[in-house]
Amino acid sequence: MPTLSSLSQSSKKRKIVEDSAQVSIRELETKLTDAITSKASLNPLADLLDLTTAASDPQVVHKGIYALYRIFVTLITQGKLDPQSDEEAKVVREWISERLNVYSAFLFGLLKDEEPTLRTSSLQILFSLLKHLSSTLSKTPSQPQFHVPFFKKVIYALLLCPPSSRSKGKGHRASNSTEGVLDAQVKDLFIGTWLNVYADVRWFFLRDSQPILSTYPPRKYPHVRENMLSVLESLASFPTKPSDLKAWYITELGVKPPSSKIASKTDKSTSDPDSDSDEQSSAAAEDDWRTYFDEPDTSKASTKITGPSTRLNKLTIHQSLHSLSSHRAVFTRLWLTMLPQLSSDGEDISSALSMRALNVMHRGVMPHLTKAIMVMDWVGACVDYGGVVGLLALNTLFILMQEYNLDYPSFYTRLYSFLDKDVLHLKHRARFFRLADLFLSSTHLPATLLASFIKRLSRLSLHGSPSSIVIIIPFAYNILKRHPALMVMIHRDAEDISLTTEDPFLADEPNPNLTNALDSSLWELYSHKHHYHSGVSTLARIFEEAFTKPNFPLEDFLDHTYNTLFEAETKRRVKKEPAVATDLRKNAFPSSSDDSEVASDRDAIGSSWMFS
Repeated sequence: MPTLSSLSQSSKKRKIVEDSAQVSIRELETKLTDAITSKASLNPLADLLDLTTAASDPQVVHKGIYALYRIFVTLITQGKLDPQSDEEAKVVREWISERLNVYSAFLFGLLKDEEPTLRTSSLQILFSLLKHLSSTLSKTPSQPQFHVPFFKKVIYALLLCPPSSRSKGKGHRASNSTEGVLDAQVKDLFIGTWLNVYADVRWFFLRDSQPILSTYPPRKYPHVRENMLSVLESLASFPTKPSDLKAWYITELGVKPPSSKIASKTDKSTSDPDSDSDEQSSAAAEDDWRTYFDEPDTSKASTKITGPSTRLNKLTIHQSLHSLSSHRAVFTRLWLTMLPQLSSDGEDISSALSMRALNVMHRGVMPHLTKAIMVMDWVGACVDYGGVVGLLALNTLFILMQEYNLDYPSFYTRLYSFLDKDVLHLKHRARFFRLADLFLSSTHLPATLLASFIKRLSRLSLHGSPSSIVIIIPFAYNILKRHPALMVMIHRDAEDISLTTEDPFLADEPNPNLTNALDSSLWELYSHKHHYHSGVSTLARIFEEAFTKPNFPLEDFLDHTYNTLFEAETKRRVKKEPAVATDLRKNAFPSSSDDSEVASDRDAIGSSWMFS
């Protein structure tokens, strides 16, 4: 009896079809190579393209796209896509250009393919084609060029992420969470191999991405901004000095350009070598990045020009690539276009994108802007979000005030508004205290302002968890130590203010300079001496000791939770055995009156601390 094959009948048929497809790809590539050499018909190129785009097996597609890549590189290097004067050559050139467009569109879709190898291979092929296309345009050494139209299509594919044609009708559609989102592997390959390495790729990407953001609205295309931000926040090689402009993907562009005061009106590096070059040139002129930084033209009202041109930048594209100011200009224009779109809808995704942008604003954006003060309006609007977004916006405002001379008088009033009942219970509590300690570290701040902050925090500590109280106590201790004028709040005599009278502190006053906090005391922190948690009660007694200890390292207290406090308590070595029983204080806030019941009637807070 013959042995049964381990492969099913359908698997056998599929393997035969795949093998025959790979054989057909090799045969078509050989025919095309011979046809290019002998200048014969190139019709097998259409067959090879159809066979590759219609294949479902990833291995067949992989072999097909590389076979097409080798054919197109041969055609490009032999000048088949160069402008032709012969009519017959023009027809052949247009036909090859159409096939190249179909091939590149197929590669754009593969950037979102389910097969990882096809995603990375397609991106590598696209950039290799870009290099060959640009090199053919740079045959004249004095006029090196970058193939801008092709690169714009690559940027479009990276930002809009069209679906793969292999997924249509095959049940391989991406989920809603990943549809339209740039693949992480593709993004890392693009940034690590080209964007962070080559100055020309970075400059053209920054310049030509801005029109895409302006064309596609955030509400209809929300992932365009997310993809753009994910690329920009990974940009780690922005040039800061002329010596940084040393790596060029198109080597011809690395040649030092001639210095001239007035550049040519027509920049050939922005023209399309295809038949629709006139339309591309006019579109590029309307979308000139340099016009964004020009002064308004007031000479149109007069037919006679009486003064010099108002144009600020007269550099050619080649000269702009070697100019630090032009790199800053395209970088600034892109960010100023994107930032308002990150917070336009007020949705959760917009808040998340704004938070990501604010995270990199101080170290990766503002140092490279033409004027860092230009982001002030957007940052100020983000403060109104509250929460983490508002806190990060305050941090950015503080850096603008500290390093870029921004005048923002209401900064501490906005910071004071963050001190509400939720600040001690949210997950960004540690970040808030870390930044608040930075904002209040100056010894030149008025005592009335600082008194309001520590008084408000002390009042909030009455409803806080032990993990938040152990942050507030060292936070207040450090402020008191830096500002001796505040010591009156813990050394006030009983004749000046009594707990049985009304506290002069105005808790509902939004202006921290008008709260009368300096006339009050920190009785809220004093009450924690009798806290049920021994760690809190022990820490609260530091205010009764001399202020000779160094400032507390706040980082040691920011990450405390119920779990960490419990573990610290259970692992603590007991030096002295605790008492079996003890008498509880009937009143945590002792009154001068001997009658505790009368005192509790006058003291609402004291009555809440009565123990039976």
